Amino acid sequence: MKRALVTGVTGQDGSYLTESLLADGYAVHGLTRDPAGAKASALQGLPGVRPHVDRLTLHAADATDGAAVARLVAEVAPDQIYNLAAQSHIGESFKSPAGTVAANALAVANLLEAARALTDRQEVRFYQASSSELFGSPETAPQNERTPLSPQNPYASAKTCAFHLVRNYRDGYGLFACNGILFNHESPRRPPNYVTRKITLAAARIAAGLQDSVTLGWLGATRDWGFAKEYVEAMRLMLDAETPDDFVIATGVTHTIEDLLAAAFERVGLDWRAHVKTDPAFERPTEVKNLRGDPSKVERVLGWRAETTFEQLVGLMVDADVKRVAAERSAD
Repeated sequence: MKRALVTGVTGQDGSYLTESLLADGYAVHGLTRDPAGAKASALQGLPGVRPHVDRLTLHAADATDGAAVARLVAEVAPDQIYNLAAQSHIGESFKSPAGTVAANALAVANLLEAARALTDRQEVRFYQASSSELFGSPETAPQNERTPLSPQNPYASAKTCAFHLVRNYRDGYGLFACNGILFNHESPRRPPNYVTRKITLAAARIAAGLQDSVTLGWLGATRDWGFAKEYVEAMRLMLDAETPDDFVIATGVTHTIEDLLAAAFERVGLDWRAHVKTDPAFERPTEVKNLRGDPSKVERVLGWRAETTFEQLVGLMVDADVKRVAAERSAD
């Protein structure tokens, strides 16, 4: 039985990846700081996890603790390591830059070193969750694997360090290590402090009469949004490939925050302009304006292509939030 170690196992991507791996017969070892907490319980209760929960083992560890990571990797001896854990909220990275660097760069160095040590006993393949934020506000679009990196926030700066560490270990030690440069990917499992869920949840609550408006920052940002459940399949394809490489994972299509608002509120029969306020306090010191990925390499080499459209994705998220709101009201 193949073994996979997944950090960030209780997050959006971690949950979809865990379901996918378990469905294919893997034993999944998840790294989380609180294996007895609510997020862990929610993961174990997912429809794609519940029938296979005997093959899911959760471990309590802090990835910034090098000794703890080394012990865990040596004990689990995974065939594959997926590092999805991160301080991934860009706004928070400005408030806690040191913590962001530790979670997004130091932890990667610890995992890579533990993986390198394991190669003395067996083959291990390593996936690093990289980000389109590495590109900053590029002068050319779309962005591909050769686009210069120009991070514009602490989150992206730490991710850039991790990106180069993965390449160092691949080139210097021959480790099978890949960077997945994922553009924005969302789902009903996205936490509500991210702008996509903040919008879809607000649309559901306003439609239900539970709030009147939602306040956002700058509405001019343009992003390439895809469906997280599909993006984790690209991660798996990278580690199942013959040779390690880095890939942009994206739809190649962009929309604005205003497009997202329009689609979300239209889903519940409302005009977003009547319910949305803006406040400069929600804006960041530096704003990344326009990101659009070029997925031609992953399509050509690995055969992966995004299938869910922007409108379908927003519909999935709004419908899920409408159900959540209805369930909460009935519980009250």
